[in-house]
Amino acid sequence: MLYGRNDEQARLTSLIDGAREHRRSGALVLRGEAGIGKSALLEEAAAQVPRVLRVTGIEAESGIAFAGLNQLLWPVRDRLDALPPAQSAALRTALGEASGGQGRFATGFAVLTLLADLAEDGPVLCVADDAHWIDTATAEALLFAARRLAAEGVVMLFAARDGAFTGTGLPELRLGRLARADAERFLAERGLTPLVRERVLREAAGNPLALREFAAAGERPPEPSPLPVADRVLASFKEQIARLPENARLMLLIAAAEGRGHMPSQLAAAAALGVGLADLEEAERAGMVQVTGRSIAFRHPLIRAAAYQGATAARRVTVHRALAESADDLDCRARHRASASLAPDEDVAADLQEAAERARERAGHATAAALYRQAADMTPGREARAARLGAAASLTLQAGRLDEAEDLAVLAEKLGAADLAGLARVHAAVEYERGDPRAAARMLADRAAGPEMLWAAAMYGWASGELPAVLRASRLRPDDPALRGLALLADGDHAAGLPLLADHVTAARDGAGDRLRAAQLALIIGADDAALELAAAEAAHCRRHGLVGELPTVLQVQAQAQIAAGRHADAAATVAEAIALARDTGRPHREGRLGAVLARVAAIEGDERRLHELTASAPPGLADGAFALLDLGLGRYDDALRRLEEIAHGPHRHAGVLSAADQVEAAVRAGEVPLAREAYSRFRVWAEAAKQPWAQAVALHCEALLNDSEEPYVEALRLHEQSMRPFERARTELLYGEYLRRARRRSDARVPLRSAASIFERLRATPWLERARAELRATGESGTSVPAAPDLLDRLTPQELQVVRLAAAGTSSREIAAQLFLSPRTVEYHLYKAYPKLGISSRKELSRLTLEPA
Repeated sequence: MLYGRNDEQARLTSLIDGAREHRRSGALVLRGEAGIGKSALLEEAAAQVPRVLRVTGIEAESGIAFAGLNQLLWPVRDRLDALPPAQSAALRTALGEASGGQGRFATGFAVLTLLADLAEDGPVLCVADDAHWIDTATAEALLFAARRLAAEGVVMLFAARDGAFTGTGLPELRLGRLARADAERFLAERGLTPLVRERVLREAAGNPLALREFAAAGERPPEPSPLPVADRVLASFKEQIARLPENARLMLLIAAAEGRGHMPSQLAAAAALGVGLADLEEAERAGMVQVTGRSIAFRHPLIRAAAYQGATAARRVTVHRALAESADDLDCRARHRASASLAPDEDVAADLQEAAERARERAGHATAAALYRQAADMTPGREARAARLGAAASLTLQAGRLDEAEDLAVLAEKLGAADLAGLARVHAAVEYERGDPRAAARMLADRAAGPEMLWAAAMYGWASGELPAVLRASRLRPDDPALRGLALLADGDHAAGLPLLADHVTAARDGAGDRLRAAQLALIIGADDAALELAAAEAAHCRRHGLVGELPTVLQVQAQAQIAAGRHADAAATVAEAIALARDTGRPHREGRLGAVLARVAAIEGDERRLHELTASAPPGLADGAFALLDLGLGRYDDALRRLEEIAHGPHRHAGVLSAADQVEAAVRAGEVPLAREAYSRFRVWAEAAKQPWAQAVALHCEALLNDSEEPYVEALRLHEQSMRPFERARTELLYGEYLRRARRRSDARVPLRSAASIFERLRATPWLERARAELRATGESGTSVPAAPDLLDRLTPQELQVVRLAAAGTSSREIAAQLFLSPRTVEYHLYKAYPKLGISSRKELSRLTLEPA
């Protein structure tokens, strides 16, 4: 019976009832100090569900990649064949049944699909006790699945101590200590005298384990102590163990040092040390351990800690040596050899490095990093130690731990590491993730070794305005036409540079070259259709192969291209997914950069508050053009011109292409015609070299604005028909309508003004829409609004939008799930929620809707 946990029990029961009755999934972290009752609540929850999968974190296995996943999935391993082939392969690789490369989070997605499949037969409860000791690879996989639960009928519960297993992104329930009345009820049937009961109540301080252990001491409860309750319970266990016979204490130490409860290894080591299972009888009768046919398990982790910590250092070394000799696998042998070593030992370090490589092959990057660091600590040679620290730094970076990765890289450098380029890559990646791409570009350019580092240096430099890094990368690799093209653009030679980048983009569209790189270059040259095509293809590749860590960068490019094409809702959904994946992959620092992608949308909509929110944590200069566009739309022409002048002469002048066109309008409105002509000259040169219809159209409308002539407007609108930038087209139509109205051609003016107003309304470009409506009223147009078809997609959440688009294209629910890292049941749930918003009731009706922007 549980005392004083009514609210906690109700919370867990509510989760389970939701899964049972409504197929609603949920996840929760139970948190509290040792002995507070987390495991008891998990058992209470497990008693309510027929199908329960369990994993208990074991400190000794925390350094073995996917040890916890083996434990969790052992009862359902026969269901792996029913998974899609890629997911089945990911799980079999993680479980050591197969070999092969996989994305770091492919395993987590496979776990999600497996749990969802199991829940088709009824609710599933996944229980992870002592989650703070679960190996990192398993924890990442389980958390990836937990954060994507929605409508499967799966409940995932994690129990962890305070200060550990943090940053999960899951709701938490903290267990407090029992109230005095509940503690008294707990002790009521223990037969304690009033004096002893009062002392137990005082010393246990509402900790259930302490209440039980101190009460079991009978007339010998603990003396008053300033130590925390858990430490007092630990001391109590040590005293109990100290009263056992020597052989019993040795058997307990063997079990504690082995840690996993693996009886064959424990008994083999025991035999080598002259003890055996019979020596555990007294400890078993005292309830310290539970012996089954397959394992020896401690009743509570604190008993294991007491058995280990209470032994002398010499005795612990002896036991670890025996366990190393009896170990059933190479990883356990390496761990015990390291624990038994009192000084650096190259043989032991080599064993640990081999274990690290095995973890790396299974995508257990955090585990591999920890093993490499341990191997470095055991390495006697300075050069070899530095190399292993460098490997640990790189793997730690891949695991998303920036500060730790940087610290390891610094240690490796101090030891004289030979691979300075590899360490520079770590430092640069850390700086980039923290929001300083200029520093990252400089580091890579200064220590570049190989084309990939040079490309990274150039792209970081281009994006941040660190143009010397772009030029240096090109000089170091003169045979790379695309790098040379970037360098020429950085020097202002658009005519020579843009064709080189266009050739690279064309080659990638034909199947030759890096798609992501080409998509980024397509954005630079304004090739919108190519950017969309290449980014979509690369995103599909990442989804297909479970390359979750690479997706945020790809999705960032895709969102930028979607914004250019006027697909603002799609861009918002893409950015939302990218941010969620960045958090999952240990890159939360990217959120500022990803959010800033939507800055242009906020500027177009005239939402100043939203624009400031989106750019609050973005790198400097990234959204200057968006703020200028906001000012321009709101009629703050002097402010807009000031900002645009700063861009034109600042570090981002090479990338501020559209800003030059905005500068023409701002300068004309502000009466600064010479500045307008200079900006027009810059933009026209770029547009002629880029040969993109939208850019040529914008250049023409700038010319028309400067010269107050009609012909350029007419030609600009013809070119807009060939491009996919609706906002730029509407701006040209607005300017043309203004021109016609001023020429007293009111009837002619209404045609482009109506079209502009329709586009602005669809894009929610409120300031621009108000201008178009004001112009229409000035032409004598009756009414104050322009009828526009409602955009059904605006009613959907970002994830509903993604699901609906794929479903409308005929993609099955299972295929959609694989692309979006969701379960098929959750896909169906999103469709179920979306249909009423769209006024339909089936996929068949969905296929008939027009979902693309006009």
